[in-house]
Amino acid sequence: MSIKEYLKDRTVFLLINFTLFIIISGIMLLINSDSRIILLIFCIWFIPILTYIMIEYVKQKILYNELNSIMDHLDRKYLLSEVMKEPENVEGKLLYDVLRQANKDMHEHVKNYRDRENEYREYIETWVHEIKTPIASTRLIIDNNQNDITRNIKEEVKKIEEYIEQVLYYSRSNNVSKDYLIKEVSLPDLVRRVIKRSSRDFITKGIIVDMEAVEGTVYSDAKWLEFIMNQLIGNAIKYNREHDGRVTISTIRNENNIVLTIEDNGIGIIDKDLNRVFEKGFTGENGRKFGKSTGIGLYLCKKLVEQLGLGLTLTSKIGEGTKVSIIFPLRNMSFMH
Repeated sequence: MSIKEYLKDRTVFLLINFTLFIIISGIMLLINSDSRIILLIFCIWFIPILTYIMIEYVKQKILYNELNSIMDHLDRKYLLSEVMKEPENVEGKLLYDVLRQANKDMHEHVKNYRDRENEYREYIETWVHEIKTPIASTRLIIDNNQNDITRNIKEEVKKIEEYIEQVLYYSRSNNVSKDYLIKEVSLPDLVRRVIKRSSRDFITKGIIVDMEAVEGTVYSDAKWLEFIMNQLIGNAIKYNREHDGRVTISTIRNENNIVLTIEDNGIGIIDKDLNRVFEKGFTGENGRKFGKSTGIGLYLCKKLVEQLGLGLTLTSKIGEGTKVSIIFPLRNMSFMH
């Protein structure tokens, strides 16, 4: 707040006082009053007014500077009324009370929506666990009646299971800290589990898998990592070539991190889509061509790795393939020791 803005806000008050002074001065001149008396009246009238205005300006500037400083350091700006000091002037106190009341009302609304969100998430998790029973029964029926039709049905059931798993992890993605268990994870074992899970897809599409260069141990949640890996491997299969496709999984240990890379020689991603692949619901050119993309997989992977304290990068060239890397900071591992 500048002095110019402050005085502009008090223009009417100052104009009224100047107008009254001019009227009184005119009357005094008509009755032949001494000009020195008029000057004295001016000083007695306006020096206290201007002094008061300057003192109030300084006080308000200090208050606003303090509020701006608090706002700059607050992660949650809506908590301003909780940490600011109560002003001494009447106007400031009224504003302070209004802010506190508004903040209290906002907290009640936030709590209401948070309760609704938790209730919805709990319902989704319950539904996911309940739906697993009929799916398990379906698998049992298929296993007892093996033929070409039931084998095709089994593949569709597998896709249903993957979508259900995605729903479960999506519902938990905002509360990862309450669900994960940090422990030692062998990257070769993790990769083998994911590859085994998708083995039929690799065989059907004739995709070669090379994971000989995978080694190392990290500290993270094995369940969440397996889900992330399954999403990335699933994309490598979905957008790979038929019969001459290849997926290479490798690790590199750097000074500050271990990088697990999944590289394919598939169709690749066009340049204009690269910066948006982690956006929620974004399917891009490939999604429109294949018609099977939900735009949730990579978004969810990015969200989960960030909450686990990891990194995720993606590079691609159209017609040559895509490379996705999960970055495990070594400081996280040393912390766990």
